[in-house]
Amino acid sequence: MTPVVLLLVLIVPGWLYLVAAAIFARHFSRRPQFGKSGTAGAGSALPRTQRAGVGDSAATVSVLKPLAGAEPSLYDDLRSFAEQDYPRFEIVLGVGDPGDEALKVASALRRDLPEKKIVPVIGSPVRASNLKVANLEAMLPAATGDLLLLSDSDIRVGPSYLTAVTAPLADPGVGAVTCLYKGVPTGGFWSALAALHINYGFLPSAILASKVGLGGGCFGATIALRREVLDKIGGFAPLREELADDYRLGERVRALGLSVVLSPYLVHHRVSEESFLSLWRHELRWARTIRTVAPLGYAASLFEHPLALSMLLAALLRFDLTSCGFLVISCALRLSAAGKVAQALGVEKGGLWLIPLGDALSFVVFVASFFGRTVFWRGRRFRLAASGRITLDGETAR
Repeated sequence: MTPVVLLLVLIVPGWLYLVAAAIFARHFSRRPQFGKSGTAGAGSALPRTQRAGVGDSAATVSVLKPLAGAEPSLYDDLRSFAEQDYPRFEIVLGVGDPGDEALKVASALRRDLPEKKIVPVIGSPVRASNLKVANLEAMLPAATGDLLLLSDSDIRVGPSYLTAVTAPLADPGVGAVTCLYKGVPTGGFWSALAALHINYGFLPSAILASKVGLGGGCFGATIALRREVLDKIGGFAPLREELADDYRLGERVRALGLSVVLSPYLVHHRVSEESFLSLWRHELRWARTIRTVAPLGYAASLFEHPLALSMLLAALLRFDLTSCGFLVISCALRLSAAGKVAQALGVEKGGLWLIPLGDALSFVVFVASFFGRTVFWRGRRFRLAASGRITLDGETAR
């Protein structure tokens, strides 16, 4: 099979993927609790038997927020979690370094919302390659709720969030609830490009995978679970050296015979990439993480790049009439599918003109992810083992 024929074989299934992704995004948006704004509806829309967290008998929720650095929108992101239409909850904010700038933001939040229970936890006695997990372990003793909710620091939500994501936990067969996220740039070209990849690359792909039964894990944007479930999987300790701690947590929950529910609630991920280098390192870390935990699915994601493959085909054929025809079809389908996804999921359509550039970059990242096992995370360089465990580059893996 010649390279040209091979590319043609890959491009046509890619067209089918684009159509399917747009269709399933629309189906996802029509699931119960989903509003036009892209977030779940109020708790009153839930069946009474599933309204865990509404009323006087609501279980207390402990929201665990591991922090590292003062991100551009950190105060507003944290405040969105503090302003919930939920009767009993607390927010535990953890930082590993006493000199972390995030502490100033946490202090400002406590000052402005004295009526809310906001508990700071500083430092961690746990030694772990994954500092986020070490932070979570240090925070856990300060959490008093029967329900635990883990969420990354750069997430923003609406007031019905806690009600929506904890509702499925009323079912004893549900072990955890997780949420997908849409990217919201905080400003600048690279931030916009990163959000573009999330909204028109990751998000429709994850929805389609879930729809066809290939969804595999949890997402750090939201993981809600009962404390007893966390205890049964051994707490956070087994995740100390895992790069994909959220994915591995989902695996362990499923190993108990419990389900992991994908909530229809879409949270906002505030994207603040400031340079090409930070964007490249972030995307490459994400790609190598997925390749490690789900190698077959990741290899199959080659079909998710029909526009980039069409660009490559056109270049190989020196932009002859046939290759240009394929390129035009791929571009039209890609932009049309992106528009449908944006409409269904409440994503801002601004920046769609950047999609060809974003797709080209994503394809280069996809190829580069197969060469090397180095990843950068929070300013530190790690070595990623085939097992998914990480060590600081230069250390010996245990």
